[in-house]
Amino acid sequence: MLSRSSFTSLVVGVFAVYVAHTCWVMYGIVYTRPCPAAADGAAGGCVWPYLARRPKLQLSVYTTTRSSIGAESNIDLVLNVEDFDIESKFERTVNVSVPKKTRNNGTLYAFVFLHHAGILPWHDGKQVHIVSPLTTYMVPKPEEINLLTGESATQQIEAEKQTNALDEPVSHWRSRLTLNVMVEDFVFDGSSLPADVHRYMKMVQLGKTVHYLPILFIDQLSNRVKDLMVINRSTTELPLTVSYDKISLGKLRFWIHMQDAVYSLQQFGFSEKDADEVKGIFVDTNLYFLALTFFVAAFHLLFDFLAFKNDISFWKKKRSMIGMSTKAVLWRCFSTVVIFLFLLDEQTSLLVLIPAGIGAVIELWKVKKALKMTIRWQGLRPKFQFGAYNDSEKKTEEYDAQAMKYLSYLLYPLCIGGAVYSLLNVKYKSWYSWLINSFVNGVYAFGFLFMLPQLFVNYKMKSVAHLPWKAFTYKAFNTFIDDIFAFIITMPTSHRLACFRDDVVFLVYLYQRWLYPVDKSRVNEYGESYEEKSKKKAHRE
Repeated sequence: MLSRSSFTSLVVGVFAVYVAHTCWVMYGIVYTRPCPAAADGAAGGCVWPYLARRPKLQLSVYTTTRSSIGAESNIDLVLNVEDFDIESKFERTVNVSVPKKTRNNGTLYAFVFLHHAGILPWHDGKQVHIVSPLTTYMVPKPEEINLLTGESATQQIEAEKQTNALDEPVSHWRSRLTLNVMVEDFVFDGSSLPADVHRYMKMVQLGKTVHYLPILFIDQLSNRVKDLMVINRSTTELPLTVSYDKISLGKLRFWIHMQDAVYSLQQFGFSEKDADEVKGIFVDTNLYFLALTFFVAAFHLLFDFLAFKNDISFWKKKRSMIGMSTKAVLWRCFSTVVIFLFLLDEQTSLLVLIPAGIGAVIELWKVKKALKMTIRWQGLRPKFQFGAYNDSEKKTEEYDAQAMKYLSYLLYPLCIGGAVYSLLNVKYKSWYSWLINSFVNGVYAFGFLFMLPQLFVNYKMKSVAHLPWKAFTYKAFNTFIDDIFAFIITMPTSHRLACFRDDVVFLVYLYQRWLYPVDKSRVNEYGESYEEKSKKKAHRE
């Protein structure tokens, strides 16, 4: 059986292999080997760029309710750029007519053609085109109201809302269409075409050489939830912002892989909003910051795992609550569960929600250990039994109760006052939403006060040896990583501020660690001392 140290080394080793493998895969994505014969001017086996001939091109965008078209019937031309320059970026907003079928929860498609100037797309044998839906289905966000007066945040027509249940997906309009053309005069090796780009390539034979037509790409990662608009039955026209920019081959291949990854997440059950959080990481940051984000996220995952492992290991062996604040354990459990319910109510990204849920389960288990609780089942009815405390544990409880007595004079009026203020001035979806928000605002704003009982117990006992310092260290690393994530991942503002509040709490613990050094000769609750364990280890060696 592996020891704890060897298991941790194994995890770190697997993590290092994973990071190295990911770097190698990323290098393979952004780097494409050119055709070796192209350097000698030979044409054999190479696929040449058609754009190198500098043809005069035209960009046309059509809309239709059908997913495929064979002629120009039943389609609407919404944008036509006759003298299209692939090197010049632009952004134009056009009004698109919304057919009746689309207004009744139907789909509207955009057909983007890149063809020779002066020739209709379906008459041009060297045209390239790509299709993208301009609509998507999503459950609309519930309207927030003042719970006392019933006043809504926006004065909308209620008759329209009554036709759709709040939990029924409705058609939304994608107000942005982002286009890219790969502009590099890159010569591909015909025997090893990258599979990701190959599906976007259209080949033509010109004389003795094979050419690939311009690679047209629609950036689906730029379609964000914040840009979506609900399509009502009375809507006849909607704005569409068409933007274009050139793209390099490396970034094109990277973007294709990221779009495929987001699509896979949706296939695994991620909602449109969850996928949108992942999109935001890629779209709202440059590639260098994105690489930093990857390494930060990887180390965050590692430290999360090691913190959970050491925390569970510490509490699994814990037999005594000497020096440990039971009130602080109960508060951490309550605050973690409340934060999880709040994030769930706010429909926060699964990137934040899943770790919060795991943390809540662990905190519930720690409460069971702290209260020495055993559960016995009598049929379907559980019976709870609590263990007794010894004299040293009772002394710790006295310090704990003394600290909580002083805190209650400050904490309870602040929390109640904040809840009443928010009820009078802030709009919520329901009474449950107000209750969860009131609890979580108290946790975020004054939660650090509940760490004071443990600090008070440490002060009275002049010791911090009873604390799980390995788990604290890993959590400290994650706290500083959370400070970075607070600016990257979309989350409620109160949750973002709480990340910085945790920094202050840990610094106080570090000060106490320095103030009360661990006495390595003192016997702990297991009847062992650090020096004795070191001697036993040396004797075995």
